[in-house]
Amino acid sequence: MTENAYTRRDDNGNSNSGDDGRGVGRMTGTVLVTSGTGKTGRRVVERLTGLGVPVRSGSRTGEVPFDWQDDTGWEAALRGTEAAYVAHYPDLAVPGAAEAMAAFGRRAAACGVRRVVLLSGRGEPQAAVAEEALRGAAGPAEVTVVRSAFFAQNFSEGALLDGVIGGELVFPAGTTAEPFVDLDDLADVVVAALTGDGHAGAVYELTGPRSLTFEQAAGELGRAAGRPVRYVPVTGPAYASLLEEFGVFGAEAAFLAELFATLLDGHNAATTDDVKRVLGREPKDFADFAREAARDGAWHG
Repeated sequence: MTENAYTRRDDNGNSNSGDDGRGVGRMTGTVLVTSGTGKTGRRVVERLTGLGVPVRSGSRTGEVPFDWQDDTGWEAALRGTEAAYVAHYPDLAVPGAAEAMAAFGRRAAACGVRRVVLLSGRGEPQAAVAEEALRGAAGPAEVTVVRSAFFAQNFSEGALLDGVIGGELVFPAGTTAEPFVDLDDLADVVVAALTGDGHAGAVYELTGPRSLTFEQAAGELGRAAGRPVRYVPVTGPAYASLLEEFGVFGAEAAFLAELFATLLDGHNAATTDDVKRVLGREPKDFADFAREAARDGAWHG
């Protein structure tokens, strides 16, 4: 699941040697992080900064202007960079995303960007079209695609936060299981692909170590938060109406409801070992995420 309105609450070269081709290897020069204030972008920025990698955090209102709806600032943001993390807003599956990826790829190639890591959605056919558009336009740049399962942090930082605090998770997932991925694992994989060798052309599908239904996830969240959390299943159209009540425009609400219906039909239920393949360790379990989020005060509400 990419950096859509649902998964966000808001919105030159150094060198270093590493330990292996799949971990943090040779450092890049300056990295542009698009959607740099989003849930994945800010984690990537923090990690790159900690490694001493020069970073440009791009956002609509930040020091480095970058807006997916206005391409006039893209070239300035890309000029002089060696790599880019691409997190398209509102989602890589929305109409126009493939065209945006092609335009971004052409500018990145013209600016000499050598490496691109793209955040994509796992099991999203339209997102795959946008992936190919970026690959086709990026010229000689190395492109790595990171396809993510449903973010665990949607329950602690995203639109489901209020549901956890209020004790009711209303969502159109039925009894489908999802291998929720922790965003710390995702960010670590992104940084490994940005800064290390051996990832060119790779497609990583990132999941947690086990799949849970939303009812089971609600139970884990309740135990961690110390109060009951109940899952309330609804239909897609009912959820779209609920989103509209909370201020989401009709077209976006309908898109999100349709997206969740596509993602949560069971085809994404299986786990993968790609986090371990890249990082050499197991991904974080959902129960550990919930305990850490509770410890950090996510649900004090």
